[in-house]
Amino acid sequence: MLITLLTDFGHRDVYVGVMKGVISGIAPDARVVDLCHAVPPQGLVSAAYQLGAAYPHFPAGTVHVVVVDPGVGTGRAIVAIRAAGSVFLAPDNGVLAAVLSGDAVEEAVAVENAALFRASVSATFHGRDVFAPVAARLATGTPLGELGPARDPDGLVRGEPGRLLGGPTPSADGRGLDGAAVLDVDRFGNVITNIDGRLGARIGSITVGELRVVRFARTYGEVEAGAALALVGSTGRVEISVRDGSAAAVAGGVAPGDPIRVELGEGTP
Repeated sequence: MLITLLTDFGHRDVYVGVMKGVISGIAPDARVVDLCHAVPPQGLVSAAYQLGAAYPHFPAGTVHVVVVDPGVGTGRAIVAIRAAGSVFLAPDNGVLAAVLSGDAVEEAVAVENAALFRASVSATFHGRDVFAPVAARLATGTPLGELGPARDPDGLVRGEPGRLLGGPTPSADGRGLDGAAVLDVDRFGNVITNIDGRLGARIGSITVGELRVVRFARTYGEVEAGAALALVGSTGRVEISVRDGSAAAVAGGVAPGDPIRVELGEGTP
């Protein structure tokens, strides 16, 4: 039994620990893996990107839980889907966009069976009162059909995360890319873009904020310390970096969703 947690809760407060406590009370043999709890508050784009980067590396049968939920306590739906041999439990707000676009959804349901929740449900902490107990029950074999009514996968929200994860398109004049944007900024200040790495050889320059990069490299070691570069990161997307520094800081501050300007050169696609 394996459960992953991806949230914007951080580690200052007890929220993550409390969720684990609820899970342990229902499924004491479950292993809980912390994917990340440093998603920017309400950071749907970052959460969707990080989930998409992580879930293919887990075994079939994993229960992936995402609690990045600006609409907590409102009429927004909570959904559970089965795809890629695993189950994903999240608000229906776009955080599942990478899964919905990358794998065929075998089953989707709205999570509405209150008998599976904690007896008292807070309007502000569904992570504890809904997501944690439902995840624990899924990990111990509760079928999706017991969570609530079926949902049409095509009707699930992709939203802004889905649009950005889809990547940019060539501009009308063929000299740039429309819709290039930031997906995330990692701990090192690398700016992860939505540009497919296969386009890397064609990039003449790439600009985010105040940082313009004209050097495309394979590794950080190909440039001198403090130099800016673009390269293909481990998820197959173009990243903007500064060797031994922070590209996000040099750019003057960058956030998921920010636009990127790309000028294409004469390289081979």
